[in-house]
Amino acid sequence: MKKVLTLALALTTTLAAAQSLRVGMAYDAGGKFDKSFNQSAYEGAVRATKNLGVQFKDFEPSDPSQVIQGIRSFAGEGFDLTIGVGFANNASISQVAKENPDLAFGLIDDVSKEKNVASLVFQEHEGSYLVGYLAGLNSSTNTVGFVGGMDIPLIHKFEAGYTAGVKAANPKAKVIAQYVGTTPDAWNNPGKAKEIAASMRAKGADIIFAAAGASGNGVIDYIKQTQCIKGSNTVKFYSNNFAKVSKSAAYQKACAGNTRPMFFIGVDSNQNYLGDFDKNPKTMNHGLTSMLKRVDNAVYALINDVKSGKFKGGERRFGLKENGVGYAMDTYNSALISNAQVQRLEAVKAKIISGAIKVPSK
Repeated sequence: MKKVLTLALALTTTLAAAQSLRVGMAYDAGGKFDKSFNQSAYEGAVRATKNLGVQFKDFEPSDPSQVIQGIRSFAGEGFDLTIGVGFANNASISQVAKENPDLAFGLIDDVSKEKNVASLVFQEHEGSYLVGYLAGLNSSTNTVGFVGGMDIPLIHKFEAGYTAGVKAANPKAKVIAQYVGTTPDAWNNPGKAKEIAASMRAKGADIIFAAAGASGNGVIDYIKQTQCIKGSNTVKFYSNNFAKVSKSAAYQKACAGNTRPMFFIGVDSNQNYLGDFDKNPKTMNHGLTSMLKRVDNAVYALINDVKSGKFKGGERRFGLKENGVGYAMDTYNSALISNAQVQRLEAVKAKIISGAIKVPSK
């Protein structure tokens, strides 16, 4: 009897494993652990393995031409859902989806024409408006920067929303915008982004928002090195919102005299912690906030739909209303953003959701 019971349990376990939903994911040029877009997608899939019991396998191409091989491999093994991260993977996902009409596919940041592809796109301009609003409220110089990765319409949405938010909060503010490049290499060129950040600081920008994938790390690195902006004949200060925020000894030494702190605004995932340059959250953080693009939520929702038998192809949009975009508040930036500013920003957010504020996307 004991042997029969053991055999039955083993058979049940084997059947359960065999029936477990299998999910494959192919990343964009930035790589899995880019601390941004791709990583957010990965984290959504990992959450699904823990909460939904799915099996997850991913593919990180060393060259863009390899993407279709990875996607086709997942389909060939009969994976229930294969997700392509990034607009650049549209052609590969669409081609393999067309070859496998009985399988489900997902595409992030672009829209596929294939009926068995769920296209997950975001209202990046809405979230960018909110972080731009905070930048406008807090800039000491009335000049802020925007560093885009690849010069494409998708990133123009970030720039348009950010600029509108800055101007809404501070009509006197100026936004300097520049892109890293026009090819996919623009997502992986932190050196170039660092040069752009330096040029923006020279023009008076004290807050820089980078929507540039792994290139954005160059902006963060530059701000880590400089920490502040110094007043001059060309750089004037109009406010000092952070005068009472506790600062590290290293900051006080490097930034004595007529200076103001510099800040970056993170993108896609919460990058606030990257501004804790002295590893002490109690001293001033240099990450003002982050524009959250909840790719993790979208990926998780898609996997859940497939598991629940509710998968539908076609376009799905994630904006403020759907908790698809937003801004980050945590222990790292709580001393930078006052409760009054948060309340003001939440009121703006409500107006965007209701349609009272129309955010430009180009």
